[in-house]
Amino acid sequence: MNLIQTPIADLLVIEPKVWKDSRGYFYESYNTKILAEGGIDVTFVQDNQSFSQKGTLRGLHAQKAPFAQGKLVRVIRGRVLDVAVDIRKNSSTYGQHYSIELSGENHKQLWVPPGFLHGFLTLEDETIFTYKVSNYYDKDSEVGVMWNDPDLNIDWSKDISQNDLLLSDKDLLLSSFKDFNSPF
Repeated sequence: MNLIQTPIADLLVIEPKVWKDSRGYFYESYNTKILAEGGIDVTFVQDNQSFSQKGTLRGLHAQKAPFAQGKLVRVIRGRVLDVAVDIRKNSSTYGQHYSIELSGENHKQLWVPPGFLHGFLTLEDETIFTYKVSNYYDKDSEVGVMWNDPDLNIDWSKDISQNDLLLSDKDLLLSSFKDFNSPF
């Protein structure tokens, strides 16, 4: 398992070692010891999974203390454009984002620590996205920013028209980044 530092401190890409043969493949998707050695020393308390059609955009979300969450995210089937935005006020990369394609084929994962907004766009029908979280969901602790905020300038294009995006009512009501008061 390789842990790769992104241009944003503490945000890591995890590339597992995949063994393939005529039967298929095998890999470790999680190893506490290896992740802890790479700086991800957390206790995960819940696993979440979503099933989405192509063009579903979920995000940008986070949870504030005392329910702040770190997330270890990956795709079991399909593909997503996964995005994390640094909202740590004292960070030199505050307001910057990192995006990566995660898929059932590339087996990559992204560690999104507390202090980041997170979202993803499904690039294929019947995409299964899963994530381990370091704290429990709490509705009153939710924070978020609009997915298409001009100050964040996230390129969600990936061959999907903005008119074809599937968004929740909640995500359509999120605030702008300039009006967002980060709790981190």
